[in-house]
Amino acid sequence: MAERGRLLFEDKPGISPANRSLERGVEILRAFRPGSEMLANGDLAERTGLSRSTVSRLTQTLVGAGLLQLDERERAYRLAPAVLSLAHAMRSGSKVLAVAAPKMRALAERRRINVGLAAPDRDEMVYLESIRYNRRVALRNVVSGQRVPMELTSLGRAYLATAPESRRKVLFAAFSARRGRQWPALSRQIDDAIRSVSERGFCAAAWQPEVVAIAAPLRVPQGVYSLNVSVSTADTVDGVVAQLADSLMMLLREIEHGISCLDSDH
Repeated sequence: MAERGRLLFEDKPGISPANRSLERGVEILRAFRPGSEMLANGDLAERTGLSRSTVSRLTQTLVGAGLLQLDERERAYRLAPAVLSLAHAMRSGSKVLAVAAPKMRALAERRRINVGLAAPDRDEMVYLESIRYNRRVALRNVVSGQRVPMELTSLGRAYLATAPESRRKVLFAAFSARRGRQWPALSRQIDDAIRSVSERGFCAAAWQPEVVAIAAPLRVPQGVYSLNVSVSTADTVDGVVAQLADSLMMLLREIEHGISCLDSDH
């Protein structure tokens, strides 16, 4: 994880020490993930690439700010409840979610499919909304805030189709470092997805067994998001595309129109 951070986000010249401390504090918070809910200073140093002394200073500051809690017995930290309130403020204040979520739920209920909305964060995609109507238990657990790999998923590849070439180059370097010998084949798949978005407006991926997802980039004034539909099926990718692509693109247009109307009202 520390290597990935260096690949994507090297220190920038001209940043004041105070701002650099803020950036490093954010890196500490980012280190907490599902499965890594409790982290000691050594764990945080390994994940962020920061020195132990820097991590110790930052964790004390974050505890004082109410963003981390110290477990004295474990001598480790967990995220504090205040972090959840930040996520709630983001969701409740999002125009995109306000417009998209009801329309996504209507499609999911009508077609009995999964519908998701995600945003890019570094070299991953983060679900902002996930409505699951899949019978597979593992897939039913996809929730808001969950991260998925950008390079493997239809969500990520739809976003990559819109990313500036300079940004894409940095991301591809990170993917190559992470995937090693798998990268040449993945790179060709991403190229195909980018071409599909250019020609048809969407791309498809099947990175989990018997699960096919179709995604399209959602370009709105608030930024670029990715919208997808997915099903658990033994059908081919082409078969799922034939069944669901029109529904996805209609949903995309409805959300774009709804956000445009909302913006014009203000």
